[in-house]
Amino acid sequence: MESLHVETIAVLTSGGDAPGMNPCIRAVVRTALSKSLRVIGVREGYTGLVQGDMQNLQARDVGGILQAGGTVLGTSRCMEFLEKKGQREAIRNIHEAGIDAMVVIGGDGSMRGARVLAEEGIQVVGLPGSIDNDMWGTNMSIGTDTAMNTIQDAIDKLRDTASSHRRAFVVETMGRNCGYLAVMAGLVAGAEMVLIPEEDVSVEEVAAAVEASYIRGKTHAIIIVAEGASIRATTLTEKLNQMDVGFKTRVTILGHIQRGGRPSAFDRLLATRLGVAAVEHILDGATDVMLGLDGRLIVPVQLAEVVAKTRQANLDYYEMCRMLAH
Repeated sequence: MESLHVETIAVLTSGGDAPGMNPCIRAVVRTALSKSLRVIGVREGYTGLVQGDMQNLQARDVGGILQAGGTVLGTSRCMEFLEKKGQREAIRNIHEAGIDAMVVIGGDGSMRGARVLAEEGIQVVGLPGSIDNDMWGTNMSIGTDTAMNTIQDAIDKLRDTASSHRRAFVVETMGRNCGYLAVMAGLVAGAEMVLIPEEDVSVEEVAAAVEASYIRGKTHAIIIVAEGASIRATTLTEKLNQMDVGFKTRVTILGHIQRGGRPSAFDRLLATRLGVAAVEHILDGATDVMLGLDGRLIVPVQLAEVVAKTRQANLDYYEMCRMLAH
């Protein structure tokens, strides 16, 4: 790679927040400062680029955020940046601020924005931050492990109530296009059934599984539904109650509670490694790439490849869930 002259690095977080974004910001800032670089934080994601809302960051500005959920820089979904006019304003503000390279932390939409910057000649490195773990080019995204722990804790608590009242609980997790969270939650929490976007399951199949659990003498049943599954959690609950499957059925939608909370040790470590590696790759001349976890290694993946593909849930794990439910 050709080494580029870099004096100023900017960092932004975009799209849905994810636990671990703050440790990642901290790692970018302090690594850059250790290399005698100037660091700029962009507020509210691409909105801050379009509006020129930025601030210089020093080591103390990122002190005490390692354990904090969310993102101290703020985030948004910026419709203006989807238009040429918004992109033009963003590029102008980057040049006016003297920014030589960008670190973009976020999900698929954020990486598409990073591609736009790269195509306009801005040196940019993306880092995957998405609780859904639907990003191509990385085994794990920042925030996924913490979200999984949140879901597991919630289901463990629901199971206590489900057993006490002899109920079935339908639990909706996030995952509009990827069922990773639902599948993994099904494994670690022992669900009777998992519904994901990648596989069609009928109400009758779910009803049969719940009724079979009741007949076998189980005290409860847990059905996990990804938000992007073909059957919505609320609809499924209504139909199961109409069909009389033995258990009375209740629904719990976990919603945005899955995005919050202190990042787990795994997420703090992954975010820190990615943040450090982003600065190092920029100084080595890398651009138009996202850094991802491949086994134990942090590796660059072309942004063009990242945005062209979507990671799906591992169907081997899905089948494992079905087998272990008996």
